[in-house]
Amino acid sequence: MDLTANSTENMNYMLKQIETKLQTVNAGALNAEKFDSSKYDEIRDIYEWVQKQASVSVREMEAIVSELGQLRKS
Repeated sequence: MDLTANSTENMNYMLKQIETKLQTVNAGALNAEKFDSSKYDEIRDIYEWVQKQASVSVREMEAIVSELGQLRKS
């Protein structure tokens, strides 16, 4: 999958992967429609970082969720 292309499909994929890795409970929180496409690169950066981690600490998880919250459409 070519994640360099800014598309809703790619954003959905990355957000689902982040959600799976972080084992988030609120599945609706990481819905691609809730994010502006101009934030695609920031979401991809978060996705790439999360995928590189063997595990994510609670503090890191909170920081990621907070960052994603700031990237959501207002």
